[in-house]
Amino acid sequence: MVYQYILINMSGHTRRHPCRWRLFFAALAAASSLCVRAEALPEQVVQPHPVDLTLPAEALVEAVNQATLAAQVAGRVVEVRVDAGQSVRKGDVLMRIDAREASEVAAGATAQLVNARANYQRMRNLQQQGFVSSAALDKAKADLDAAQATHGQATVGVGYATVLAPISGIVAQRLTELGEMAVPGKPLLSVYEPGSLRVTASIPQYRLAQMRVVRRARIDFPELGRWVDATDVMVLPTADSATHVSSVRVGLPAGISGVVPGMHARVHFVIGRDRKLTVPQSAVVRRGEVAAVYVANEQGALSLRQLRLGETVGVGEVEVLAGLQAGERIVLDPVKAAIQVKSAALPGR
Repeated sequence: MVYQYILINMSGHTRRHPCRWRLFFAALAAASSLCVRAEALPEQVVQPHPVDLTLPAEALVEAVNQATLAAQVAGRVVEVRVDAGQSVRKGDVLMRIDAREASEVAAGATAQLVNARANYQRMRNLQQQGFVSSAALDKAKADLDAAQATHGQATVGVGYATVLAPISGIVAQRLTELGEMAVPGKPLLSVYEPGSLRVTASIPQYRLAQMRVVRRARIDFPELGRWVDATDVMVLPTADSATHVSSVRVGLPAGISGVVPGMHARVHFVIGRDRKLTVPQSAVVRRGEVAAVYVANEQGALSLRQLRLGETVGVGEVEVLAGLQAGERIVLDPVKAAIQVKSAALPGR
């Protein structure tokens, strides 16, 4: 139809409007290239094949080695050297706390220790001369021991005014800001080792018998669009009395990039194997409650076919319960398929 139009209008018009015709032929060439790309859409012949049967569970990424640093001395935070996301080495100075109050306590404890030691020495000399009883000497010894303990605690408290990194890793959170008051027990920072991560999922108790034999699992990170194989699966021997669920720890490969503690994940525990007719989840078009795929017939024409889907199986696949037959061809890129179908429906195409 396009070529007939060109032949009819070739005489006269091409000479009078050469630029217009150059634009027309350029547009025609672009449309032809679009059709070529549309015909080269990736397809897959669906056939029943062995797949892993999985039990999915929502999970959370955790660090295997993580430390939350709490203040052990009272005082104002006078220096903060790190922020969330920074790398630190074991022994690095992270914060400093004004320990003048602790220093005053330590000075008082030192004075008490000196007095207690002198008093004990004096009482021992007097007891040797028979001027005091053994009970008086024992009391002086108890006072000396108490003063030594107090002095040791006060001295250690001054040392805790400088907060050091206990492990090498990354600062996950900074929980106290510059100028805030630190009191014993108040969290200051949390640090984790990025090379050792795991995910923890919660499994209902009625699934525990099934989980005892699970040795393999795959982890899906929806935000990253990635799947990884678990290194190990461990069901913890405890259950929550309120929710009646048990925790399952799943190891992640070392050095996995883009994954941080607190990230959401979905674990698929492999509980068996069976033959099923499946399609890739990426090929499914979802419109509300309706799921469909683009199917190509023998002539290459595309049509949108509604499906009834089952559970997620394998890696990124979903079971087809109805709507497809073995041997049919589906388009793997539904966006490009929709463009081709829309283009074919335009007038004059």
